[in-house]
Amino acid sequence: MSSDAKKLPSRRGLLIILSSPSGAGKSTLTRRLRAWDESLSFSVSATTRAPREGEIDGQDYYFLDEAGFRHQVSEGQMLEHAHVFGNFYGSPKGPVEEAISAGRDVLFDIDWQGAQQIQNSDLGKHTLSIFILPPSIAELRRRLESRGQDSAEVIAKRMQKSWDEISHWAEYDFVLVNDDLDATEERLKSIVEAARLKRIQQPALTDHVRALQAEYEETA
Repeated sequence: MSSDAKKLPSRRGLLIILSSPSGAGKSTLTRRLRAWDESLSFSVSATTRAPREGEIDGQDYYFLDEAGFRHQVSEGQMLEHAHVFGNFYGSPKGPVEEAISAGRDVLFDIDWQGAQQIQNSDLGKHTLSIFILPPSIAELRRRLESRGQDSAEVIAKRMQKSWDEISHWAEYDFVLVNDDLDATEERLKSIVEAARLKRIQQPALTDHVRALQAEYEETA
């Protein structure tokens, strides 16, 4: 068999959305996923807030004024966007398109509203959405309290927000209960590997099948 025949078809990158209530372990799982595959990159968000000390435009955020941000939204250049605490935040479409066309997966750490916007965009067919659930509400509260950073009032607000987020679990492609971090990590990696093999993620398959057809017709 020739080396060309052994060569695997190239693939298109995925838009990997990870969502969860605060305290469900998403940040740890994201770090582990990126350690497993260093080619995975985070989508760099755009924002209208002022840069903080040490932040670099295009690396930490794309810093835009409000007029520029609104213009990009109106031109369809944002995959998702939201207004949070007086500032706009969003995911620019151009860099994501460039990455997935080159076969690189892009991670999105966003809530259900952002996930819904991306899934409904013209790149939605290349989206893999995963929701992380805690094993119980009691465990979720324990994790929030163990941080030792928030008052009881703040924790109560976080719990309410967490439940609002959990109520949208059924809108995701995959849902994982994070009752064991190592096991959840392995399941998460299996999901990503399987999604990469979906037919729509392998555009070179069409040419490969055509080559098989030509070869078959020559020998028939």
